[in-house]
Amino acid sequence: MARPRSPREPRLPLKKEQGVHRLEAMLYALDRVNADPDLLPGVRLGARLLDTCSRDTYALEQALSFVQALIRRRGDGDEGAVRCPGGVPPLRTAPPERVVAVVGASASSVSIMVANVLRLFAIPQISYASTAPELSDSTRYDFFSRVVPPDSYQAQAMVDIVRALGWNYVSTLASEGNYGESGVEAFVQISREAGGVCIAQSIKIPREPKPGEFNKLIKRLMETPNARGIIIFANEDDIRRVLEAARQANLTGHFLWVGSDSWGAKTSPILNLEDVAVGAITILPKRASIDGFDQYFMTRSLENNRRNIWFAEFWEENFNCKLTSSGTQSDDVTRKCTGEERIGRDSTYEQEGKVQFVIDAVYAIAHALHSMHQALCPGLTGLCPAMETTDGRMLLQYIRAVRFNGSAGTPVMFNENGDAPGRYDIFQYQAANGSAGSGGYQAVGQWAETLRLDVEALQWSGEPREVPASQCSLPCGPGERKKMVKGVPCCWHCEPCDGYRFQADEFTCEACPGDMRPTRNHTGCRPTPVVRLTWSSPWAAPPLLLAVLGSMATTTVVATFVRHNNTPIVRASGRELSYVLLTGIFLIYAITFLMVAEPGAAVCAARRLFLGLGTTLSYSALLTKTNRIYRIFEQGKRSVTPPPFISPTSQLAITFSLTSVQVVGVMAWLGAQPPHSVIDYEEQRTVDPEQARGVLKCDMSDLSLIGCLGYSLLLMVTCTVYAIKARGVPETFNEAKPIGFTMYTTCIIWLAFVPIFFGTAQSAEKIYIQTTTLTVSLSLSASVSLGMLYVPKTYVILFHPEQNVQKRKRSLKATSTVAAPPKSEDTEEPK
Repeated sequence: MARPRSPREPRLPLKKEQGVHRLEAMLYALDRVNADPDLLPGVRLGARLLDTCSRDTYALEQALSFVQALIRRRGDGDEGAVRCPGGVPPLRTAPPERVVAVVGASASSVSIMVANVLRLFAIPQISYASTAPELSDSTRYDFFSRVVPPDSYQAQAMVDIVRALGWNYVSTLASEGNYGESGVEAFVQISREAGGVCIAQSIKIPREPKPGEFNKLIKRLMETPNARGIIIFANEDDIRRVLEAARQANLTGHFLWVGSDSWGAKTSPILNLEDVAVGAITILPKRASIDGFDQYFMTRSLENNRRNIWFAEFWEENFNCKLTSSGTQSDDVTRKCTGEERIGRDSTYEQEGKVQFVIDAVYAIAHALHSMHQALCPGLTGLCPAMETTDGRMLLQYIRAVRFNGSAGTPVMFNENGDAPGRYDIFQYQAANGSAGSGGYQAVGQWAETLRLDVEALQWSGEPREVPASQCSLPCGPGERKKMVKGVPCCWHCEPCDGYRFQADEFTCEACPGDMRPTRNHTGCRPTPVVRLTWSSPWAAPPLLLAVLGSMATTTVVATFVRHNNTPIVRASGRELSYVLLTGIFLIYAITFLMVAEPGAAVCAARRLFLGLGTTLSYSALLTKTNRIYRIFEQGKRSVTPPPFISPTSQLAITFSLTSVQVVGVMAWLGAQPPHSVIDYEEQRTVDPEQARGVLKCDMSDLSLIGCLGYSLLLMVTCTVYAIKARGVPETFNEAKPIGFTMYTTCIIWLAFVPIFFGTAQSAEKIYIQTTTLTVSLSLSASVSLGMLYVPKTYVILFHPEQNVQKRKRSLKATSTVAAPPKSEDTEEPK
């Protein structure tokens, strides 16, 4: 039964769909129940319809009417306590209707207020639209049930949608009140537990927003522009004003809306704002259009629907006309209603989304009463005495136990908290033909404990097929690690794994092993190429050319000397020491080939032995010669007695003794540290890993190499000192001056070699520069010795043999003027 409007009732615009459609759905369901002979036989259900005006405070007043019968019944038990002034008996009005259960309300805040009252009097309540998670608390709202799933399920579905779209940084908007705040709180909690989604901002929309409030709200959202995804739990009016503010800020297409069931598939929140809503994903409890209700509602008229006291007001607004008996429309409406108008013919009609749930709520109470009737009144038709006074607690147990197929064919049931199972349809508002301004909601998925989303069916403004990003930070590229921002787990800076580091995982860079270098994109490691000085290398060409020419020249000199072994020039040169010296020169040239050869145990051993042996042999022979000349002429200044150890045998013994020091040292080195080849990855570990190379070489450091030549350098310096001392000997005598010039030049070569050798220690081309410098320096010093001491003699022997006799005579004359040494090769007469 409908109730006349109270004078205190707030005057608000009539809600055609949310108000009238849902009210008529309840009346339609009651008609169906009462017409069903198998459901509650002999029992008719009625209804008392009250308007909450969507306000919790006003709904509280209305809820008190539900319990008037209980309060009155208790008062009847103590009539003696009632006294009226003057002894007048109290007036008794007809008792109010006996209410056994309540269907409603719609808004969660209203349901909470009503539930707090009804639980005091054990009156079960079933809501068809309240989804606040708070109402799942059975300790506070133990008589509350609902045929729609709570927002905790909805929030889980929205979290799953956000994750499926690859978003990890979103903001939330909530209308002030239980529905909005509880929905956002559930979303935040679930996203935190699931991980991978961060909340940039959580903004609350006031109940009574001030002018410009929504413009400020959009500005706040733009403080985190990367959080394009906006999770919105708000009422229709707030949704509409948010969209308007976004358009005014010229941000159409920037925000990616994910709306709760308060948005659903409704057209009213986006009317004339379709361009801003394009791409919005909304969620709605799984529903279906009830054809029977459409037939019922479209046949309603002023004549056959007098039980709904709001129907006349609905009729005026729906057909934009005026009834003579109604003053609800303004005076500028001149057309009068004829009463012959028809819904769906003379006006647009679309079934409101919660009609199915209103019908299911009524049927849930009916099925619970039916089960209770069968238990308390078995085999009886109509109410029996046991059901005259309905026990609300018993009825609640039957309500929680119902299970039937609802009006849409889906199961209707409740869990221990009175919640319906979570089943949602997922929609996206899409522009028609790719142009914003006209479009519609398209089903793109569903959620029933798990998400099934057709990502291919989604369309967006701009690039219609590509899912826009809503991320605090873009994914790092290959070879970059995430450096997390403190306190914001979804925000990071991308830091490249530079140098010789590679990306071990998304948060870590690690150094490649010493024998490896990173790949080009620094996602892994690869072996470092190994290089060495090869025969075909341009760096090997100069020393090899010098070595080949020097070896050929040395061989020519040796061959010439051997062939002319008994000629005056050869004998005057000191044959024994000359062959030793030429052998050393040949070994110096030969070491070049060992330095270019591929390092191995044998090659490395040969390098150690012959690197210093050739120079030691050469400088030992030169030192012996220079010392002999110096001692002869110094001794001649003091006496005619020749100095000791100037015979060829003595000279060879001295030379080999000096050389043996080098040989013994090298042999000890070989025994203490057997030679082997190594790959040095540090030598050419350049700043750019692409240029890094491993160098295959012998296990000789720069210092050990210089140490190997150190003894030779000592001999060279000593020889130079004696050459300086012997510079005053007669010009025509012996080889003192050529030896002196040879030593001066050799010192200059080696003085130039040392800084070049050590100055390139950090060069990427070290292996080539140092090897080339060493071999060229050795070859040049050998060439100077060969050129100064033996090439002129060879030339005389080959092309001017007559000078042999003159050379011999000058030597004898010079000798006789200084001293009379014993016969040796320098003074021996030719036979």
